[in-house]
Amino acid sequence: MPGRRALGRRFGWLWAAYAVSSYGSGFGFGALPLIAVLVLHSGPTQVAALAAAGRAVGAVVAVPLGPWMEFRRKRPVMMAMDLTRFAALLSIPAAFALGRLGFAQLLVVSVVVAAADIAFKAASGAFLKALVPPEDLLVANGRFESTTWTATVVGPPLGGAAIGLFGPVTTVLADAVSYLLSALGIRAIGGTEPRPTRTGAPRLRAGDLLEGWRHILAHPVLRPLFFNSIVVNGLIMASEPLLAVLLLGRLGFAPWQYGLAFAAPCVGGLVGSRLARPLAARFGQHRVMLAVGALRACWPAGLAFVQPGVPGILLIVAVQLGLVTCCGLFNPVLATYRLDHTDPDKVARTLSAWSISSSAAIATMTALWGALAAVTGPRAAIAIAGLLLLATPLLLPRRERAPRPEPELAPNHAV
Repeated sequence: MPGRRALGRRFGWLWAAYAVSSYGSGFGFGALPLIAVLVLHSGPTQVAALAAAGRAVGAVVAVPLGPWMEFRRKRPVMMAMDLTRFAALLSIPAAFALGRLGFAQLLVVSVVVAAADIAFKAASGAFLKALVPPEDLLVANGRFESTTWTATVVGPPLGGAAIGLFGPVTTVLADAVSYLLSALGIRAIGGTEPRPTRTGAPRLRAGDLLEGWRHILAHPVLRPLFFNSIVVNGLIMASEPLLAVLLLGRLGFAPWQYGLAFAAPCVGGLVGSRLARPLAARFGQHRVMLAVGALRACWPAGLAFVQPGVPGILLIVAVQLGLVTCCGLFNPVLATYRLDHTDPDKVARTLSAWSISSSAAIATMTALWGALAAVTGPRAAIAIAGLLLLATPLLLPRRERAPRPEPELAPNHAV
């Protein structure tokens, strides 16, 4: 294939591990809210609380993990987080089989998975920066992004069908097994990974916890991108449990229809991720983030007008197609820009701070929108989120900053 770059065997294993867990997550798309609605008969407030509490407490638990990971080998951390998610998710089908599944267990699992997600993303970002040359980071991030959207196209419809055929916890079991396979793939990467050296006191200090936020907030471009990202993601994700309640409950969508309506448009995410590198090469990363970041805010307000049946499905597909195409293009460029502008010895803390802030914002907004939906109804709450999103382009950076030059030999660049 023209323009196809070989990034090496070790990256191939990392990509394979990422792919298998992504397909598992796609298959288990919205599994916990679905179980809460279909098995435990939870209402919009409980479903929103499930999403909010998991992210909020998970973010708090993850705060010390960033600086702790910074000075440890990243591959064992990634494997440990995969195995943690495997064990947590596996407990749900086990409890369901014994007739002991309750809402409290869903809350605990969501907390554990959220904290492990944050830790894994931070460790994998630092590992990728050490594994791949700087000029190939956008290629690598584009491949991860395209894998995410491909898995989202394939996974949710299959997951919805599996729920209809085999029961509501089937997709959770598959998701759990995917994390086990991911851990095995990361182990197969092999090679040497030197232990990062630490200067200064060996104990965890308060300054270590804050270093990631200091780096983000002191950077003239990362700072506005950070605020834009957490607000946009928060508003989009706050609407997700409300959409589940609206579509599966009040509008009577079947689980497979719900999955299909959100999966089919993810072809746009695949297209966007493939365009990221050529567009960034032609126009520059900053211009692409500015234009696409503004465009992605225009779509979600349309979800407030969804109706039952085929017209509703077509509307969701159209809105999601526009949104995920923009996200598929924006996300790898942002991920690459963030790595390019972060020193190797700050990557894990910076990515942890970013993920923790995003999870906390999503949790807060999800809780607020759950309460709002209890007063106004899910449709009105979704409309308000969409209208607020239209103002988020004001948070995008107007200035550009050249990346700091890489050191001649970063301590983690041995492969």
